[in-house]
Amino acid sequence: MKKTIYTRFLKRFFDVALSLCALLVLGLPMAVLAVLVRVKLGAPVLFTQDRPGKDEKIFRLYKFRTMTDARDENGALLPDDLRLTAFGKKMRALSLDELPEFFNVLKGDMSLIGPRPLLVAYLPLYDETQRHRHDVRPGLSGLAQCSGRNLLSWQERFALDVEYVRNVSFVMDVSIVLRTIRGVFRREGITSETSVTMEPFRGNEAEPAEMAEREPV
Repeated sequence: MKKTIYTRFLKRFFDVALSLCALLVLGLPMAVLAVLVRVKLGAPVLFTQDRPGKDEKIFRLYKFRTMTDARDENGALLPDDLRLTAFGKKMRALSLDELPEFFNVLKGDMSLIGPRPLLVAYLPLYDETQRHRHDVRPGLSGLAQCSGRNLLSWQERFALDVEYVRNVSFVMDVSIVLRTIRGVFRREGITSETSVTMEPFRGNEAEPAEMAEREPV
C-alpha cells in the first residue's frame, strides 16, 4: 500500500466522521429494522462472526441477520436458499443487512472502503499475492463489490482487492462510493449465478473447476 497523507491520516478521519454521521442519520431506521428482523426472523437480531482484518487480525463482524434458523429432522441447518426469506432477500438487495458494520468502522476494525472481510477459514488458502488484501482494513464496500460483487469469480475478486491495496487513494475511494450507491439502487450482483450467496472459496487449485461449473451449457 502506498504511504500517503490520505492513507496514513485522512482515510481514518473520514471513516470515523462519516460513520458517526451515518449512525446519527440512520439510527431510527436501524432501530425499526431491528424490530422487523426480530419479528420476522427471530432472535438474535444481529448476525456476528469472526473475520480477519488488517494484518489478518481477527475481529467480530456485525450484520443484521437475513436467514432463519430452520433445521431438518436431524437438527442440521437447511441450505441457505431455504433459510433466506423474502424479507431477507430485500435486505440484502438494498444492503440493509450491512448497516451495523458502521460500528465496526468506528471501532477501527474496518474502513468504509476496502476489501470485504471474508471467512477466517480462507486464510490458509490464499497465495502470497492474495494475502496482500489484508494489508489494509477491510471495508463496507470495495473495488470488487462495485465491479460485479457476487457475479465475479474468486480469482477476479482477489485480483481487484489487491489492485485496490496497491492503488488506494482518495479519488479511488470516492469513485467506489459512487459506484456502490449506483449498484445498490440497480441491485446488481446480489447473488452469484449458481447460489443465493457466493460459493465457498476452496483454494486456488479448485477455482478452475468452479469456474467451469459456472459456464452456461
